[in-house]
Amino acid sequence: MKIRTLGRGLEVSALGLGCMSMTSVYGPAANKQDMIKLIRTAHDRGVTLFDTAEAYGPFSNEELLGEALQPIRDQVVVATKFGFDIDLITGARGAGTNSRPERIRAVAEASLKRLRTDCIDLFYQHRVDPLVPIEDVAGTIKDLIAEGKVKHFGLSEAGVETIRRAHAVQPITAVQSEYSLFWRGPEQELLPVLEELGIGFVPFSPLGAGFLTGKIDESTQFEAGDFRNAVPRFSPEARKANLALVEVIQAVAERKSATAAQVALAWLLAQKPWIVPIPGTTKAHRLDENLGSIELNLSAGDLQEITEQISGIQLAGERLPDAALKMTGL
Repeated sequence: MKIRTLGRGLEVSALGLGCMSMTSVYGPAANKQDMIKLIRTAHDRGVTLFDTAEAYGPFSNEELLGEALQPIRDQVVVATKFGFDIDLITGARGAGTNSRPERIRAVAEASLKRLRTDCIDLFYQHRVDPLVPIEDVAGTIKDLIAEGKVKHFGLSEAGVETIRRAHAVQPITAVQSEYSLFWRGPEQELLPVLEELGIGFVPFSPLGAGFLTGKIDESTQFEAGDFRNAVPRFSPEARKANLALVEVIQAVAERKSATAAQVALAWLLAQKPWIVPIPGTTKAHRLDENLGSIELNLSAGDLQEITEQISGIQLAGERLPDAALKMTGL
């Protein structure tokens, strides 16, 4: 397994594992024992970065990861998140965000118990709270780091000015946002600022929520409860139009004797040495496929071809529903 460094010294595998889909968002939760086996298989294959959040479930995803990683806890990096208004007892969701300092502390304590650990390796603010100054958030994490309960600070879907303000209080190790050939928004402002400040980048949905695998077209039916049913970019009309992007990726994949998913991930890895994608899966064969991207070398010519071919493609549909877009800084 190749190793990459996030921020000031957090070494992780070149690909992490996003665990969200194991318990929520893409339909019904997967079988718990199967997911424990998959998580441990990922570690056996060299994966050391595992991503979760209190909001996934809520709570059940952290509990799953805590159980799965307990025997190998000292060999892995666990990233989790705070920031949504969720009742810590019932799991009932409030209307929006909540990053008040006392709330962050309460979430940290609850997450530590669910994750069966005494320290959170990477603690992200899941979404920026417009009612709490980011300096207060960063200061709270700084205190938690001093107390030994957190090792590294992260932000998710934050704008560049928010990142700068937070970083001035407590150095940020990683920023997590959507980034893939299906959504290249971070290239405009975010990536240059992260490079300037020495902050790592952890793209979620690196396969465009599955679209870049080539396994989805306009006739695909998603299960009830799958968030893609509410995403404009996944309407049947948008999917039909956006298949032009997949065709470009598949052409490169055929020439490289690879899959579309492997090319999409290899393209991300080739952008910056401090980018660590976290594709999620509930299937062992998809895990193997994704990890194969690490050894797939895209030449300068391959990368140029992809850039030139996709430059004329106008993707259809927003990447998130309106309500979710309003909660991001991108």
